[in-house]
Amino acid sequence: MQYALTPSLQDIVRGQAGVISRQQACAAGMSTTRIDSKLRSMRWQQLQQGVYATFSGAPDRDAQLWAVILRAGPRAALSFRTAAELYGLVGDQRPLVHVTVPSDQRTRPIRGALLHYSSTIDNARHPTLLPPRTRIEETVLDLIQVSASLDEAVDWICRAVGRRLTTDDRLLATLAGRPRTRWREGLRMALGDAADGGRSVLELRYISGVERGHGLPTARRQVLFEVGGRSFLLDNLYDEACLAIELDGRAYHPAEQRSADNRRDAALATIGIVTVRYSWADVTERPCEVAAEIAALLSARGVAARLRPCGPRCKAVP
Repeated sequence: MQYALTPSLQDIVRGQAGVISRQQACAAGMSTTRIDSKLRSMRWQQLQQGVYATFSGAPDRDAQLWAVILRAGPRAALSFRTAAELYGLVGDQRPLVHVTVPSDQRTRPIRGALLHYSSTIDNARHPTLLPPRTRIEETVLDLIQVSASLDEAVDWICRAVGRRLTTDDRLLATLAGRPRTRWREGLRMALGDAADGGRSVLELRYISGVERGHGLPTARRQVLFEVGGRSFLLDNLYDEACLAIELDGRAYHPAEQRSADNRRDAALATIGIVTVRYSWADVTERPCEVAAEIAALLSARGVAARLRPCGPRCKAVP
């Protein structure tokens, strides 16, 4: 029970979700005999080797993470998807805990945890956040390293920048210090597009593969409009043409979503803005045709759009 602990031990336990290591307890003046007594009486319980919960009952997520960190050592940091969970980059909690330790540290396997080794963990670890974790930029690049594709890698960038957890400049600076990162050139381009307002992989695909790839004018991104007391956020707006290009990565459109989209398009039409919608398949499978359609729409609305071929087999330019 925490009330039987000394003030210094109570402070440690409070800051670690009720978890303490044997080493910490002894350093704070608690005898090994007393520790073992608490374990035998089941007032404490062992979560990891040499790491204890100072309460009975099931440990919550914070207690489990602290147990892994304390077992891994003072220079360890939660990393990869577990760090992403703590930053709010992902919404689910997976049982397997990812933790990174120094590459020169010999660490025995930890129950319920996957060990990663890094020679730069001291710099990669966030200096103040608890439980210890890798910095958000390092976390994003770690997740990129284990991504199955460039699209999945770019999605981590979109999540981090779109949720304002970091900036493209910080990610670029961290990327510069990690020369062995996969897809470096693609990531650098994606970071430039993220700074330009792209908030999803689909939006970045549109910027690079449709708009920039075919020389279309540059739209404004994530434009906030208010019509009739209702606010709308437009993915891409070509101001001079009063043309909005909306992108939807969902595989299907529920009826209620289609109805909401129709109401929004009608409201924007009352102030002269025409909305055209494209899906993931449109942008990724026929970018040249989409570019040609948008160029025609821009020209019809008084904005010159001179297309250039994206490559030798481009279908946008005859």
